[in-house]
Amino acid sequence: MPTNVTKRLVVEIFYFLFGTALAGFAIALLITPAKIVGGGASGIGTILYHLFGFDTGLVMIIVNIPIFFTGIIVFGKAYALRSFLGAIVLSVWVSIFGQLTSYQGILPYADRVDTLLSAIFGGVILGAGIGVVMKSGANTGGTDILAQIISHFTPIPLGNALFLADAIVIGIGAVAFGIERALFAIITLYLSGQMVNYVVMNMGTKYAKTAYIVSEHYQKIGERIITELQRGGTLIRGSGIYTSKERTMLMAVVHNQQITQLTKIVNEEDPKAFMIVHETYQALGEGF
Repeated sequence: MPTNVTKRLVVEIFYFLFGTALAGFAIALLITPAKIVGGGASGIGTILYHLFGFDTGLVMIIVNIPIFFTGIIVFGKAYALRSFLGAIVLSVWVSIFGQLTSYQGILPYADRVDTLLSAIFGGVILGAGIGVVMKSGANTGGTDILAQIISHFTPIPLGNALFLADAIVIGIGAVAFGIERALFAIITLYLSGQMVNYVVMNMGTKYAKTAYIVSEHYQKIGERIITELQRGGTLIRGSGIYTSKERTMLMAVVHNQQITQLTKIVNEEDPKAFMIVHETYQALGEGF
């Protein structure tokens, strides 16, 4: 029988291939045909595709080669190889999907799609793909590594370094295709970034809520949480700032649909109890 490690590896490979395919689809069939020059190697590929007819995927591979060797020196072979593999697979998908635009019977609209729609849906699909790749534990190389290298050797924060690298590519695109295309590129980058964050934070996670309950009846509340909600809890000893009185706080993590029942339990046992509830984006372990 397959072990948990084998199952996890299969899932990670699926995420990796599916995510790079999504990103490749967005770059080849939405972003590049609309002359939207986003950041990174794909942006450079878009520029050279429209100016000289170079294959976008091939350009992405060439751009990543010097970044790959620099990454080996700075971060070691393992990390650089993972990143370069992601860049290669993404580039292959871009080339495959890019060939579809030459078959008018398959995608007759590819070169005539509305620019705003391309910016919006291209950004969303690209971000979703990159997010799925990141959930697999890999990345797509390009300016991500370049930004890390810049941040490593300079006092520039990683986020600023990534913005700088992408801004340079967008600036070149503005010179090549006009400021309007650069503005569309900003829309694409913003939406893709938001989508990456959403996928990384939410895909495969199990939503829950964490409740902190301060009550003199914490034992009775805890017993009902165990028996009625089949949840556990943790007792935290502390003292109030105003009174300096020793208090016991009960922390419990419950499923979203159980929070109403938990609130009812607390109110029934101690109407004067103080309770804070906040979102928990991922809960792991027994019961979750």
